[in-house]
This record gives sequence, C-alpha cells and structure tokens, in this order.
Amino acid sequence: MRLFKPFIVGLFSLASMSSFAGLPLSDSQGQSLPTLAPLLEKVNPAVVNIATFSTRNVVNPLLNDPFFQRFFNIPKNALPDRRRTQSSAGSGVIVDAKAGTIVTNYHVIKGADEIKIGLTDGRTFTARLIGADPEVDIAVLDIDAEGLSELSIRDSSQVRIGDFVIAIGNPFGLGQTITTGVVSALGRSGLGIEGYENFIQTDASINPGNSGGALVDLGGELVGINTAIIAPSGGNVGIGFAIPSNMVRRVANQLLETGAVKRGWVGLSMQPLNASLRQAFG
Repeated sequence: MRLFKPFIVGLFSLASMSSFAGLPLSDSQGQSLPTLAPLLEKVNPAVVNIATFSTRNVVNPLLNDPFFQRFFNIPKNALPDRRRTQSSAGSGVIVDAKAGTIVTNYHVIKGADEIKIGLTDGRTFTARLIGADPEVDIAVLDIDAEGLSELSIRDSSQVRIGDFVIAIGNPFGLGQTITTGVVSALGRSGLGIEGYENFIQTDASINPGNSGGALVDLGGELVGINTAIIAPSGGNVGIGFAIPSNMVRRVANQLLETGAVKRGWVGLSMQPLNASLRQAFG
C-alpha cells in the first residue's frame, strides 16, 4: 500500500484544481475519490457528433482515356454513370446554444453534400454551412434546435504548459468519448498541416473522428478545437494538436459576420531564428 500513496496524493491535488473534479465518492476504506463526472455531465451535451455524406461519380480511369475510347470505339455518352455515396465522421462544438452555432474543422465537412449533427440526447439535425476557412481549418455550422448546451470559450493565451485538459469527440465513429492529458507545448507551427499554425500540443489521446471536437480545461471551458495528430504507426502516439480558442473565436466571428475570412498581405515571411541562421547572420 505504501507504494500507492504518492499516486493517491497526486490525484487529490488534481481534484482540488477544479470544483467539478471532486465528488464525494468513497473507496472500500471510506476515502474520497476524485472524479471528472460532474464536469463532463455539464460539458458533454455541447459536443456533437458530425456525420457527412457525399455522392461522387466513379468511372474506371481507362474509360476516361481518349486513346482507350478510340481504340475500342466507345462513344463518350456510352460511358456508364456510376455514383458512389461516401460518408465520414467527425466532431463539433456548440458555442452558441440560442443560435444553434457549431464550430468544427473544415476538413470534417469538406465536400459534403449533407451534414448531420447528432446530440448526446439522441436527437439528429441537418446542419447548414455558414462559412469555412480552409487556411486555419475552421468551419461554422448552424442547426435549428432548442434546448441546446454551449461551451464558454476561454482566453487561450492564459493556457500554460502542464495544464490538465480533456479531449472530447467521436473517435472512429464510436460516439462521444473523453480522454485526458496535459498541455505538452504551445505555439506549435511549421508542421505543414494548415496554412496558419499556432497549435496547442497535448498528450490527451486524439484519433480519427476526434477532429472538430473540444479540448477543455478543468473548469469546463473550451481552450481549443482538436485538429490533427502525428501518427507514424497510424494510431495515437501521444502527440495531438488543437487550434487555440482565441484563433477559433476570431475566425468564427468573421465567418458569422461575412461568411468569409479576409486577411491583409504584408509581403514578407517569417521563420524562427535558429542556431544556424544566427551564425550565418552574425
């Protein structure tokens, strides 16, 4: 039992960081145990499952080859019209319950002909695309629904390395799932994932389907939108990235106001000053 005492003390320290994280549950010895359940009961209804559907024409590449058509004397209008329906799953966050406004990643809804939103209470709605910014990978949707919950947005400039965070989403289409971890790094860029990068890095497990879901702190506030992972083996290895809430807020506000994001162009580019450049420039 002595070996487990530091771990138990650590858990109680985590629980004291948030009023949501302590619930008077007891173990077999009558000692209280920490839990995230009260926080998640408030936060989960504001995180939605997103299912997208699109229809594409599917034609054998040989049949599109002009040489192949001439050789076999196949008229263009004789090509079979085969259509295939594709579907994908992702996540989203309700940021305005009254207006039914949902924020997600652009790549979650890219090319979708139909977007379905699934709530934790079992209701399903068809969403309308308000606008999208592929450069930051943010899209804004809305649904016509009542009785929604929303997440308040925290100032992400106040997030610190080592803060505890919770990732909520729809990994592999399983439905709402939570994972926990810490903020591993801030201001990650130069990854080549998006046009504009300023990621929060976390070791909270993020997997395919988590995209567009919420990264929240222990106060239940949104600090980021889960977006990408580094997965050399195809699965989570503890390196995930979220778009900071301040960037999400700025982009979403422009999309709600004008349906597009406008940026100024300065005519220069920037890069970090590393040891090699420092030596080259003296």
